[in-house]
Amino acid sequence: MSAAAALRRIWLCADDYGISPGVNRAIRDLIERGRLNATSVMMVGPAIARSEVEALQASVKQSPRCAIGLHVTLSAPFRPLTMHFRPLDGDMFMPFPKLLRAGLMRRLDREFFRNEVKAQLAAFMEAFGRAPDFVDGHQHVQLFPQVRDGFVDAVAEVAPSAWVRQGGRDLPLRQRLASPKAMVLDILSAQFRRRAAGAGLAFNPAFAGAYDFTRAVDFGALMRQFLEGLPDGGLVMCHPGFVDDILAGLDPMTDVREREHAYLASDAFARLLVDSKVTLG
Repeated sequence: MSAAAALRRIWLCADDYGISPGVNRAIRDLIERGRLNATSVMMVGPAIARSEVEALQASVKQSPRCAIGLHVTLSAPFRPLTMHFRPLDGDMFMPFPKLLRAGLMRRLDREFFRNEVKAQLAAFMEAFGRAPDFVDGHQHVQLFPQVRDGFVDAVAEVAPSAWVRQGGRDLPLRQRLASPKAMVLDILSAQFRRRAAGAGLAFNPAFAGAYDFTRAVDFGALMRQFLEGLPDGGLVMCHPGFVDDILAGLDPMTDVREREHAYLASDAFARLLVDSKVTLG
């Protein structure tokens, strides 16, 4: 077997393009360096003007294997594109913990979510002139009970060739117990995978990238763990960015984004890809 044949090609996806100009700049920088091969775009974000769309398209032209997806956003502090969307918290989506609880208690109407996802898909297609390569969800909302039904219905109807993101991975029990967040995503993803498969949608075979963003961690060490055993076609989620006032006003995940960007731009990350026999090409 040749060295090239032994390489695993994975997706390294930067979420949240459109949340702020600083995040957008950091993502474009990494795409142009060849350190990302996917990014997902928030069509309800404050930094998704025509100039930001064109700048992303220009960066991707320099890295033609980079996919652009839709980052479906259904949680606060963002607002829906559709009129009469429910449930709301004031004029915004509900915070994601409340949304998850409502879904678990079967208190949501899938049609509201189906229509909102369709609207965000339509906004993406108008901005980019094509359907997204893939569709995922901000704060993993696409995996939530009842939300996932509307999500899958909308993608299957509007963008059936797009693949969708699931958040599970086959790991030993010890590793599952060590990461409660990853274990919850894995549980939610089991139903999501069945729902997506029934609708004829493709999805990533494995997922990594979840960690406690509130703690100071060694992102390089985490990335090594994420890549270990990840199969060909697996996906690693990341959140690089430069902090600006817009980001600080919307999201508590700030300085960690700059740490992620610094590592992904570094020679250490390039060496890790080689040592792990992983390619983004």
